[in-house]
Amino acid sequence: MQGEDAADREIFAARLSPHRSLSRRGLRWLVGLFAVASAGASLPFFLMGAWPVVGFFGLDVALLWWALKVSNDEARSYEEYRLTALELKLAQVSALGRRAEWRFNPFWTRLERQDDEDFGVLRLALAHRGERVEIARCLGPIEKADFAGALSRGLAEARRGPRWS
Repeated sequence: MQGEDAADREIFAARLSPHRSLSRRGLRWLVGLFAVASAGASLPFFLMGAWPVVGFFGLDVALLWWALKVSNDEARSYEEYRLTALELKLAQVSALGRRAEWRFNPFWTRLERQDDEDFGVLRLALAHRGERVEIARCLGPIEKADFAGALSRGLAEARRGPRWS
């Protein structure tokens, strides 16, 4: 029984999700303030008889609301990682709830990075037997570098095998 515990011991676990600084309440306030400002700016045009301009101001408000809502909804997406000495499990869940899962043998899994001298880490991917999965897309270059370091250390520990004692 103790051997099973050593093999199933979690070496690395992480959950990555996109950061959004604007809450739903903040989104409503921002769009509301923008709507009031647009109404105020369109009022003189309406009074001059150029009423179609009001529609374009309203369209701007609707497009801003839609863009911020789509961005805020994307925050529901996430990636989960669970690494043991025997397996690396990766689950990517989209904002719509679609789940894709992969299981890799840590001994044969490589972490590939694409670095840029000016910008840092641009892309990370897990490669295993010809399959390549891009990971950590929601992170910035600095966070990707930190995550890559932590995952690399975890994979190196997993390659050493389970500790039985």
